[in-house]
Amino acid sequence: MLKLSKERSEPDQTDPAYLISYAHHLERQARQLETEKQMVESERLRLQREVNNLKVELERLRSPPLFMGTIVELLDNKTAVVRSTTGPNLVVSISRQIDINDLKPDTRVALNQRTFAIVNILPTLQDPIVQKMELIEKPKEKYADIGGLDAQIQEIKETVELPLLKPELFEKIGIDPPKGILLHGAPGTGKTLLAKAVAHETEAAFIRLIGSELVQKFIGDGARLVRELFEFAREHAPSILFIDELDAIGSRRIDLATSGDREVQRTLMQLLSELDGFNIRGDVKVIAATNRIDILDQALLRPGRFDRLIEIPIPNAESRMKIFKIHTSGMNLKGDIDLDYLVQMTEGTSGADVKNICTEAGMFAIRAEKDHVVNDDFVDSIKKIIGEKETSARTTTGFI
Repeated sequence: MLKLSKERSEPDQTDPAYLISYAHHLERQARQLETEKQMVESERLRLQREVNNLKVELERLRSPPLFMGTIVELLDNKTAVVRSTTGPNLVVSISRQIDINDLKPDTRVALNQRTFAIVNILPTLQDPIVQKMELIEKPKEKYADIGGLDAQIQEIKETVELPLLKPELFEKIGIDPPKGILLHGAPGTGKTLLAKAVAHETEAAFIRLIGSELVQKFIGDGARLVRELFEFAREHAPSILFIDELDAIGSRRIDLATSGDREVQRTLMQLLSELDGFNIRGDVKVIAATNRIDILDQALLRPGRFDRLIEIPIPNAESRMKIFKIHTSGMNLKGDIDLDYLVQMTEGTSGADVKNICTEAGMFAIRAEKDHVVNDDFVDSIKKIIGEKETSARTTTGFI
């Protein structure tokens, strides 16, 4: 009985249905093994690439260091004179992998440690300070945000924007466009604001620095920064270079000077050379600003360096009215604001003072827990701002 049951449980290997089912089973196993084989092969290739990369990295780390040098002169397609950082000038060979057309005087190159052959071309060295001077995000100020300086804005447009946008006009007339602008006037009259508006309106690269940033500790560093700064501007042409507080390095040269003063004078001489030297500036326009034009060196002020000396005056009554309208346009005002009376009260103030008065009027409203500004807030603000200015002036002149 048990034997008969065992015989019934075993499949008949000659049965066609069994054979078909068994064949399908083998096919599934074959596909699964093929998939596993592909995965193992892919992993093997990945590991092989990683091994190759590690070998290349190991070989690179084992390679000797390279010397840095500067091309002095190309003798022919195979040799050049190089000024090495390790010693005197050398006549060296040029690797076949180097394109001779990429080599020119002052090009930085890498030299083999043993043969001193040129094996690579290095990028131009630029100080990180210079690279950070370019404004990537343009200021929000526009010409429309400047009140009372219509004549000055027109001069800036003709001197800076027109040569960049329509150079063919100057070619037809047969004249060279103006090279630079010097903005001078009392503090707070809008010199830096004008430069911000130029940066906003033009499509050129805008590079800004303060004159004191060019004053360096070690001999020659200031002149090097000036040279690299103008080279950076030429590489990014069309560009506008704005030098704020020019009097920090452009003051009149004197015979009796300390070592620090002499270094500032070296920087000034490099600036004079770049403004009107042998190197072509191209589409690089220079705008400078100063509060003390009276102490600037006369060499800076001659035509050819700064062709336009634009004075930014203290705003008159009409200009102050425009400035008040600009700064109050976005304020939440209530009641009649007597702008004529406010203009009369602010006689002799600058544009920056007017902006400060509007801000302080808003602060008076905030202190009173109001959501709007009234005329009395402006009056109180003017009394406070002008009173502080008069106190500061008396302190400066020694009356207090």
